[in-house]
Amino acid sequence: MEIEFIRALRQRLPQNPQLLVGPGDDAAVLRPDGSIVTCDLLCDGTHFSLATDAPERIGRKALAVNLSDLAAMAAKPLAGFLAVALPRENTAVAEQLLEGMLPLAEKFEVAIAGGDTNVWEGPLVVSITLIGQSPHGPLLRSGAQPGDHLLVTGSLGGSLLGKHFDFTPRVEEALYLQSHYPLHAGIDISDGLARDAARLSEESGCGVAIDLASVPISEAASRMAAEDNGGSPLDRALGDGEDFELLLAVPPSDAAELIAAQPLTTKLTKIGTFVESPGLWQGTDAYRPLAITGYEHGA
Repeated sequence: MEIEFIRALRQRLPQNPQLLVGPGDDAAVLRPDGSIVTCDLLCDGTHFSLATDAPERIGRKALAVNLSDLAAMAAKPLAGFLAVALPRENTAVAEQLLEGMLPLAEKFEVAIAGGDTNVWEGPLVVSITLIGQSPHGPLLRSGAQPGDHLLVTGSLGGSLLGKHFDFTPRVEEALYLQSHYPLHAGIDISDGLARDAARLSEESGCGVAIDLASVPISEAASRMAAEDNGGSPLDRALGDGEDFELLLAVPPSDAAELIAAQPLTTKLTKIGTFVESPGLWQGTDAYRPLAITGYEHGA
């Protein structure tokens, strides 16, 4: 599975003086100037369906998920490189993908700087590499401390009803928060709240306890739970994935100030606390284990 592969990769690869941050975070950080680089690959049949989804929406999503990785690092995007493997019977889709990307690239001032195209007998595959800079230093997954509060932007669950294509990456929110508050750690929610909260705490060498009653549940999660009997709205908020909201570790006093001030255009909610005991927990006092649900890639 993906997490085991990444662990093996980190053990196998030698230390490199050109890397400030290597595999295991939302993006790499390079010496000497602190450039932040991320790469995400989307495949027909897993992340979208070319048979039913408009190519413009696919192109937008391909760029947006990479922007979300930069948001998790509190990085401003600079340039992107697009690589596509086009199905031989539909090479015209390339221009439609680009049309979907361009408005988002303009919004976040991303220069499409190059890339590569190939044609093959398989399905559409889209990969984008983004380069960014963090004005106040990269926000990593590894800085959370016991006692920090766990905050989340927006609401969660039900992304398959449209949010997984149409979300706005939280780049501006992350840059604002990083410049005004002492954030300790961050991650974006791509594979589900439970799984990504567990990743955040594991990289920080501690645990995290989620107050289930505080998790902000989207209307889409409630609709999906009612329509397809696929678990409760809370189950969907914990495990659906592709919400692309920010999960942040914030010192208690600063977290309280943030919750009171609500300085963003989207709501910030305290949903948990980082604790000494490693693992994913539920509750506010007497902690009990919480199952790590969500999407996990095969590898």
